[in-house]
Amino acid sequence: MSQQKDITDRTFNFAVRIVNLCKVLDEKPGVGRVLYKQLIRSGTSIGANVEESQSAQSKADFVHKLEIALKEARETRYWLRIMISTQIIEPSKLSSLLTESEELIKIIASIIVKTKQNNPK
Repeated sequence: MSQQKDITDRTFNFAVRIVNLCKVLDEKPGVGRVLYKQLIRSGTSIGANVEESQSAQSKADFVHKLEIALKEARETRYWLRIMISTQIIEPSKLSSLLTESEELIKIIASIIVKTKQNNPK
């Protein structure tokens, strides 16, 4: 239960950070303004799917919701890497978000693996 609370809190806090970044990107002209639309969708979807998994109807539904969260986390990492590589935002300002996205990927993947091992089909 502690791990579930931790992941819901972390994904919520991550989403807040993504929203704040996207507010900055929305104020800038150019390509950053276009990219933020992708980033805000994927970055906030991670937590939404983790939250949904907490009231899953079955273990399979729980895993399915987390697998969606994992895909969204990977997509978010991709958009952050694009922004870092193209220097749309100063890379040093995005490094902690990139690190957190990588940690969330590892945590969510671990929960999925453990759940599948504990509940074979």
